[in-house]
Amino acid sequence: MAACKIDWKDLVRRQEAAFSAASAGAIAPEKEQAILLERARLLAQRREADRDAGETLDLLVFVLSGECYAVETSFVLETLPLGDFTPLFCTPPFVLGVINLRGRIVSIVDLRRFFDLPAIGLSDLNRVIVVSNGSMEFGILADGIVGMRQLAKGSLKPTPETFTGIREEFVAGISPERLALLDLGKIMSDPRLLVHEEVA
Repeated sequence: MAACKIDWKDLVRRQEAAFSAASAGAIAPEKEQAILLERARLLAQRREADRDAGETLDLLVFVLSGECYAVETSFVLETLPLGDFTPLFCTPPFVLGVINLRGRIVSIVDLRRFFDLPAIGLSDLNRVIVVSNGSMEFGILADGIVGMRQLAKGSLKPTPETFTGIREEFVAGISPERLALLDLGKIMSDPRLLVHEEVA
């Protein structure tokens, strides 16, 4: 049986050639670090976009002047029929009045007037949506309640140009079905909703 001969010089030569080819494509450590950081940034953006696209919002849908609006149910305490209310003097036109809700005095805001929308008269169909952010509470006057629904946050589109005036400030986005999501947090922190006027 013939002994197996190893050509050590040829083996070393091929190994050096392989190392040389590998190092020819090498980049500086600083550039490599920059590339890795950029890849990490893009990956984080993609994950955030995927999370927003997958996140769903629980909404209460209602009607104002023939258009559908929605608020997140996390703000909603309850809904009730519009019953007897007490009008208030020296308040803005969009403050309909106050109701006594189990010992709590709750003001009712007519968003139709606040948004400069056409306002029809009151009827038995009107509902009050009592909302709260933990520090402020009031009722939103609605022409009617449509119901509850879920909406993918990623499906919201920017406010179209048809939403003009003050209403544009408080619409967080529009669903593909033209449902306008109101930013209740922004509405409740707006100083125009705080009544400071006192009767002398």
